[in-house]
Amino acid sequence: MVRVPENSSHQAHASSASDPEALRAIAEQLAAEAAELVRQRRAEVIEGQARDGAVSTKSTATDPVTIVDQESEELIRTRLATLRPGDSILGEEGGGAASTTGIRWVIDPIDGTVNFLYGIDAYAVSIAAQLDGTSIAGAVADVPGRRIYSAARGHGAWQHGPGGKPERLRCTTETNLGHALVATGFGYDPARRAEQGSIVAHLLPEVRDIRRIGSAAIDLCLLAAGRVDAYYEHGLHPWDWAAASLIAEEAGAVLVTPPADSSGSDGIVTIGAAPGVAEAFQGLLGEAGALRAL
Repeated sequence: MVRVPENSSHQAHASSASDPEALRAIAEQLAAEAAELVRQRRAEVIEGQARDGAVSTKSTATDPVTIVDQESEELIRTRLATLRPGDSILGEEGGGAASTTGIRWVIDPIDGTVNFLYGIDAYAVSIAAQLDGTSIAGAVADVPGRRIYSAARGHGAWQHGPGGKPERLRCTTETNLGHALVATGFGYDPARRAEQGSIVAHLLPEVRDIRRIGSAAIDLCLLAAGRVDAYYEHGLHPWDWAAASLIAEEAGAVLVTPPADSSGSDGIVTIGAAPGVAEAFQGLLGEAGALRAL
């Protein structure tokens, strides 16, 4: 993993403002730093005795946010203010000043907060750099797994495991949709969840199986790593997919993502699939009524 030292703001500024590899190095480092904070604070806040007042809700009573989400995003914002002071930031917990460089950082401080709360080992920190609404660099830290997925546009996608060498990511070569393992997720609005359940019922007889892991960023990274063959989900926010969709695309997957300015309330579907099943998968989603906004 490329390390960005604390005093590296001058060097980062001196590089091209939109160089994907330089931006990927920053995304990797800050995702790793935030992941370490999340691991430490979970032990203190969730497993320890400091839980009172640490958890609140957002869109619905079942959509949680924790003090650790806020602390993780604040860490990333503070570091970016030093490393990339002219860039703008869009985070799950808030926006920021307009960009003077054309670069916007899109941050999900903890993707999979419900898993984080329950101690299920599938949650991540996601950081992407976008130029004109297109992701050009990004990193996703699998917090419990202590691995970093990353990509720079045109330079491939990589996985850095704990103590191992970087590995190039490639999606599967599966060509039979009936053998495809499909990942998905569900929203928090009850009406949307009911429609999503109907779509799953249509898909289940036509594919190998369905996986609901609980983190869109991890789902897309698993697609990039060849551990699932396809993925779809309605109502994602930009911070859910900005980094991981690039990672999957650079690993060879076919992606359909919402417009950069969309919000989860739009209910637009995000789709990713290995190229050998992509056309058939989109056709199946169309038959199930999943290509429309929910």
